[in-house]
Amino acid sequence: MKKYIYILLLLFVFTLSVRAQDVVPISKEEVLTKVSDNNTSIKISKEEFNQAKADYRQTNAVFLPNITASHTGISTTNPLMAFGSKLNQEILTQADFNPALLNDPDQTQNFATKLEIQQPLINVDGIYQRKAAKSKMEAMSLQTQRTEDFLAFEVDNAYMQLQLAYKAVDVLEKALEAANENKKLADNSFEQGYLQRADVLNVEVRVTEVKNQLQQAKSNVQNASNYLSFLMSDDTYVVYKPSDDLTTLASTMEVKTLSENRSDIKAMQMATQAYETMNQADKMAFLPRLNAFGSYELYDDQIFQGGANGYVIGAQLSWDVFQGSKRFGKAQKSKAEFEKSKLEYNQYVSKSKLELNKAKRMLIDAENKLKLSKLALDQSEESLRIRTNRFKEGLEKTSDLLMAETQYAQKELEYYQTIFEYNYALAYVNFLTKE
Repeated sequence: MKKYIYILLLLFVFTLSVRAQDVVPISKEEVLTKVSDNNTSIKISKEEFNQAKADYRQTNAVFLPNITASHTGISTTNPLMAFGSKLNQEILTQADFNPALLNDPDQTQNFATKLEIQQPLINVDGIYQRKAAKSKMEAMSLQTQRTEDFLAFEVDNAYMQLQLAYKAVDVLEKALEAANENKKLADNSFEQGYLQRADVLNVEVRVTEVKNQLQQAKSNVQNASNYLSFLMSDDTYVVYKPSDDLTTLASTMEVKTLSENRSDIKAMQMATQAYETMNQADKMAFLPRLNAFGSYELYDDQIFQGGANGYVIGAQLSWDVFQGSKRFGKAQKSKAEFEKSKLEYNQYVSKSKLELNKAKRMLIDAENKLKLSKLALDQSEESLRIRTNRFKEGLEKTSDLLMAETQYAQKELEYYQTIFEYNYALAYVNFLTKE
């Protein structure tokens, strides 16, 4: 029995290890679709919008009636309550006006069913509060859109990191293959007496160094894959492989400018508008309110009966003349919040312009660096080719060959890193200027 359990455990561990090494090809479009459908940040942003929408829906009370229904039962010997209950039940007789019964009535039961309606007519402050809630809801909708835009940009960044990680693996695998080939040449030359043992050790050190770099590059592939899984809210954490290669993205030469119609900037505009409207609502709280009301009532001395009925309709004009300066303080606070939101908006726009100018310069620098790194890569490749041929003929030092090999691998990695930096800068500029 123990033997079978041991075999099952081995199979389970083997299954997990195989699953951990699964390589799943994926395109950027697939990542964008999964992020749009599953990303937690987007879901949180949508729920925040739903909260704002629910707050706005509550302000329908400014126009819609408030309707309540109740059924109340009492038993009383209170003179006033007993007389009023009989009066409501329409069962008063001449004998009930006996002073002895009026002053010391018998126990009286009363059951009342009441339907009440309260209808707002003029509540100016409530109307402004409704406008403020609508502005807040629209701001949250725009903020949700900006969250989606940011995550699309983040997908670009993460996908390019995965592409770069695979490029690094390819470069280092070629470098390891070349290093192993050079090691074979060095071993043959050492056996023939053309090289010293120290030269062979230098080649072996180079091989070990490339192996370590390759292992780190493979770890970067897993890290980039895990980050994509996080963005897609995928807990399987498989190793992804991009179906697209890392190439320079096409750039339009049009001048990119910051638009105040960008969703996050527009959201701050709507938030400022909401603060302004709330300040107006606090000011309008000084005005009187006009509300209509009505009720229909059923009375009986038996539960859930209605032997007598009556109704009341009317209107009320109410005016809170003074509330101990509470409203003055509230209006002053909302005024300060409005002024603060205007300053925050101006600061945010200014900072966004600063960030865009910085991103434009970063794009120009990356473009220039891309040209230079491509030139350096071509030069180092040619240098490695020459030195490799000379080394095979015994005309080149081992140290010079190793240096040329190391330089070529570095320049190739730098070239792909520069492509990533250029693509990132271009994507960032597009993100900052997207409306």
